[in-house]
Amino acid sequence: MFDIKWIRENGGAFDAALARRGYEPSAARLIALDNARRAHITKLQEAQERRNAASKEIGKAKASKDEAKAQALIDEVAQIKAFIQTGEEEERTLIAALEAAMAVIPNLPLDDVPSGADEHDNVHYREHGTKPAFSFNHAPKEHFELGETQGGMDFATAAKLSGSRFVVLKGQIARLERALGQFMIDLHTEEHGYTEVSPPLLVNDSPLYGTGQLPKFEEDLFKTGDHYLIPTAEVPLTNLVAGEILGAEALPLRVTALTYCFRSEAGSAGRDTRGMLRQHQFSKCELVSVTPPEESLNELERMLDCAENVLKKLGLHYRVMTLCTGDMGFGARKTYDIEVWLPGQDTYREISSCSVCGDFQARRMNARYRPTGAKQPVHVHTLNGSGIAVGRALIAVLENYQAGDGTVTVPDVLRPYMNGVETIG
Repeated sequence: MFDIKWIRENGGAFDAALARRGYEPSAARLIALDNARRAHITKLQEAQERRNAASKEIGKAKASKDEAKAQALIDEVAQIKAFIQTGEEEERTLIAALEAAMAVIPNLPLDDVPSGADEHDNVHYREHGTKPAFSFNHAPKEHFELGETQGGMDFATAAKLSGSRFVVLKGQIARLERALGQFMIDLHTEEHGYTEVSPPLLVNDSPLYGTGQLPKFEEDLFKTGDHYLIPTAEVPLTNLVAGEILGAEALPLRVTALTYCFRSEAGSAGRDTRGMLRQHQFSKCELVSVTPPEESLNELERMLDCAENVLKKLGLHYRVMTLCTGDMGFGARKTYDIEVWLPGQDTYREISSCSVCGDFQARRMNARYRPTGAKQPVHVHTLNGSGIAVGRALIAVLENYQAGDGTVTVPDVLRPYMNGVETIG
């Protein structure tokens, strides 16, 4: 969501930023909607002023015993009241039209975000570690080959239970997935300073509007009755501050949650149909920060470091990419993707995204804070990131720690969560 006053004053810059994201110019259309709203409000104000003046004149006319004039004024006031009543409804309609138009426009990219159309235009930021060197002669296996061979990854039964893009994990692989999630949440709370939250997995439409999933991306969501299953814990975590005016001492606010996430994967037909890479249900450790505006860019780098630290401790090779304007999410101003190396696929795959949203979500949620010594509150800045996707971390561990006989070595940091088990399979 945007400040229409800012758009009026910076229409050219607004349209230029949208053009970098591949969107048509919108400033003139939004200003026209706002002009219609303003003109109507002016008419209502003039009508209210005339109603007040006529009401006073009624008393004077009656005092002078001019009943004809008094009745004429009474009739005029009644007509004005009817106009105002209808006009107030029209005002709400005009406000809703402006808000609806702005609600489907993406956030504006920061100036240092590279321009581009899609993932091929993303820019390498940094990387860590090296690709594993295997001692066996055959090609590294993919995660689903290892999982199915061990009997710990059952896609056929999951399809019988729920359909495609689900999996049943069993035995040591199920425990390894649980260990990964517990390791991540412990790391972020004990070493990175995040507060653990256990949020609802079902939310109404307001939080989804606040973080930007609604109204534009409803087809990506699972809906049940009046509620939606969360596509990411970003939704409930960010909305913890919706409608609030925080004190300066409350910021920065850093929260994390380990939850299941649910996505319809609309538009992904034919992509990643084998294995666990693209599931309808998966678990993820989410990071959310709420900061003053001047601290948000430094917070983005801090959040990225926290997410990277998960992979460093797991001993996994990865690279960080700065997303171009055409590949960023709807609500982001700047995004870093962490891509982990998967030897079974012989490629890098996204395992985390860390984004700064500026005040885009805060305006949609009406989330503000009062700077020290200030009279008026201002909108906070919000950030979100994966710290990290548990299912993809499981894939990465299986593929990077595999041995020639199909067993998998458990990374050192996970062994306390595995009751000391060093090898699975």
